Amino acid sequence: MSARDIWELASYIVTTLGLPVAILFFAWEQRKERDNEEEEAYQLLSDAYNDFLKVVLAHPDLQLRAAEPLPNPTAEQRERMLVIFDMLMSLFERAYLVAYKDDMGETERRRWNSWDDYMREWCRREDFHNALPLLLRGEDPEFQSYIRRIAEEESGIIIQTI
Repeated sequence: MSARDIWELASYIVTTLGLPVAILFFAWEQRKERDNEEEEAYQLLSDAYNDFLKVVLAHPDLQLRAAEPLPNPTAEQRERMLVIFDMLMSLFERAYLVAYKDDMGETERRRWNSWDDYMREWCRREDFHNALPLLLRGEDPEFQSYIRRIAEEESGIIIQTI
């Protein structure tokens, strides 16, 4: 076998083995990068919810973490509560648009279940539930359907549209 034949054989081996390995490695790296991007998006949403909870804590008179809504809120308290609920609805919609898919993998489903739990928790609040028709105006139609379904499941009351 001549040197030229050895180089041709080596070239053939590299092409037949190296190219598929390179393609697999590229696909693996792309998947890893996509997973990292999804994790980063989830972390940003999680941080945003924590920031929202700081707003809730800054307004203890509204009793937004209590099981029962504030009895007889003043006009100013109702206004602040509505603004805070509006902030929460924007966050929920963002989470829905970024993280929700009909067909999710195990990790995606686990992440989404956290948001579903948050939405259910807030939809059980009478004051939040009663504000939903107003809060949902202008929101994404698929998100509106999703949160209405959750609210109905949690309260048994159908949400009317405005």
